[in-house]
Amino acid sequence: QVQLVESGGGLVQTGGSLRLSCAASGRTLLNYAMGWFRQAPGKEREFVAAIRWIAGNQVYADSVKGRFTISRDNAKGTLYLQMNSLKPEDTAVYYCAASPRGGVVVTADGYNYWGQGTQVTVPS
Repeated sequence: QVQLVESGGGLVQTGGSLRLSCAASGRTLLNYAMGWFRQAPGKEREFVAAIRWIAGNQVYADSVKGRFTISRDNAKGTLYLQMNSLKPEDTAVYYCAASPRGGVVVTADGYNYWGQGTQVTVPS
């Protein structure tokens, strides 16, 4: 089992920045795929970014490419999402996820473990 706890969400003005954290516990993540997803009210959960823990390979959704950066700290067992140049359309609950299948996973059904989510609000 892997436990994931997100933090760092909040309210930020357009153009601002936030850094989300996801603290993982329960298993070593060396062979895991990790990802960030988001879900806005009335919409389906969508892929944001993913990383292969052991090698650091990254993939981003087109909507966040160039603005968001996914990273991890192996010593701390923590996943991050640095979000810059935030827009109102980035408003959503953000979830981190973990998959033991390794590689880089971009679909929600590829993940086995999920955090509880953290709210990010960018007023229009």
